[in-house]
Amino acid sequence: MRIAQVAPLFEAVPPRRYGGTERVVHWLTEELVAMGHDVTLFASGDSITSARLVPARPRAARFVPNFEENGAPYMRLLELVRRQAHEFDVLHFHIDFWPLSMFSRQSTPFLTTLHGRMDRDWVRDIYDLFPEAPLVSISDAQRLPARDLGWAGTVHHGMPADLLAPLPARQDYLAFLGRISPEKGIESAIHIAAAAGLKLRVAAKVGAEDADYHARVVAPLLRDERVEFIGEISDAEKPAFLSGAKALLFPIDWPEPFGLVMIEAMACGCPVIAFRRGSVPEVVEDGLTGFIVDDVAGAVAALGQLHRIDRAQVRRRFEERWTARRMADDYLSIYRRLARVRPALRAVGD
Repeated sequence: MRIAQVAPLFEAVPPRRYGGTERVVHWLTEELVAMGHDVTLFASGDSITSARLVPARPRAARFVPNFEENGAPYMRLLELVRRQAHEFDVLHFHIDFWPLSMFSRQSTPFLTTLHGRMDRDWVRDIYDLFPEAPLVSISDAQRLPARDLGWAGTVHHGMPADLLAPLPARQDYLAFLGRISPEKGIESAIHIAAAAGLKLRVAAKVGAEDADYHARVVAPLLRDERVEFIGEISDAEKPAFLSGAKALLFPIDWPEPFGLVMIEAMACGCPVIAFRRGSVPEVVEDGLTGFIVDDVAGAVAALGQLHRIDRAQVRRRFEERWTARRMADDYLSIYRRLARVRPALRAVGD
């Protein structure tokens, strides 16, 4: 198939370090190319890809509080895609609501994967205007606040099977991986480790938007001698970090749409102890790849059951459920279904 992948412009594809959506777009693009498809990636010019790259801006730029600086590159991106839309069998967007108006008015099949939460007040104001636009959720839980929209399917994320793998290690600490923010549950992770009398290693990004929260709330907690803050880490560093952990703590305090760190842990054979929010029950298999709990006390109790988890089985379940090939196959099924829906429109043209 001739496939366009349209990525956000805030991070390169793949991102240099933190960046969930851009990382998934990269994995999907590379897998589709490896499967023999003709893929074009619309992204920032500093992206690295095996696909044909169409740069919408020279370099990725993080969000800044200026509408023109953020909005103008996306208008340019949309126009670049529109001018080439007839060259593709399907257009796959990863940029929220931006394509809905323009691309609902043209004939090339398109879909939009939504990577964020759907429970904000403004969500229905925009998405209700396009009830038939094909949307893809990254978990069934994500779509619950707007279950009546034009959902084309749910595709759980997947990652390259050989990107992360278990390493021989002594498991003598708990791990927290991702981003320092209230919704990611760093405070609960610190309390869980303290209650269990275990060391906690924190590999996490502190973004500008969370700098105040980190300084006021988290930094004092990190002074505990049992907590080690090691900062943001790369994919190359994750196997050792996760293989050495008794478990990954994922005590989220929000309706997590997916949570890549859970499958990253599983790739390294590391069980996940997660709060029962958002996508967690779809990702963690309770008692097999980790434990699903409701609070700090439940997480501490689950730590006492880790001997029941076979780390080799955790890795096997990753290979069965969470690879980029499975993700690509799921998307291809949707692409082909959408491409069959409007053949008459495609014959007529825009």
